Amino acid sequence: MSSDTGKKWYVIKVISGKEAKIKKMMENEIQRNHLEDYVGQILVPTEKTFHIKDGKRIQKDKTLFPGYIYIEANLAGEFPHVVKSIPGVMGFLSGVKGGDPMPLSKKEVNRILGKLDELAVNSGNVHIPFSVGDQITVTDGPFKGFEGVVEQVNPERNKVTVSVRFFGRKTPLDLNYYQIKKA
Repeated sequence: MSSDTGKKWYVIKVISGKEAKIKKMMENEIQRNHLEDYVGQILVPTEKTFHIKDGKRIQKDKTLFPGYIYIEANLAGEFPHVVKSIPGVMGFLSGVKGGDPMPLSKKEVNRILGKLDELAVNSGNVHIPFSVGDQITVTDGPFKGFEGVVEQVNPERNKVTVSVRFFGRKTPLDLNYYQIKKA
């Protein structure tokens, strides 16, 4: 957020669930109208989430602030009108209804950008849906079909240690959490 270019951070209200599509349309419209000098960054903050479906690990991007796009821009000339004319854009966030767009404070921008940096560092952290003592069945790998018990959960490594009976003896296995399902 540099003051010499006149660019500040603003929030644009958009149709929830269409943030990425509207961002792409916004980028195309800015390029088509040769307004690149007015814009620094356009952000739709997301975080990676994981869930298990049919024993497979599915990754999905979850929008952190549904219905909002963040833009670093200089709102001079026709730029605000071009942005407002994009389908799905409801307008800039302002202090009063129909008022002038209100820039974010430096503190708010740092909080949002800091949250994005933190998510980039922690994007591997996932909620593991198992607890010690859960009865499980192995769904993937060389021990597929074996039944056992969760002995340990290691969220930092996205692993679980399970105990299965192999040749009549309890054998500990380190598995990815998506290689097992509750029995």
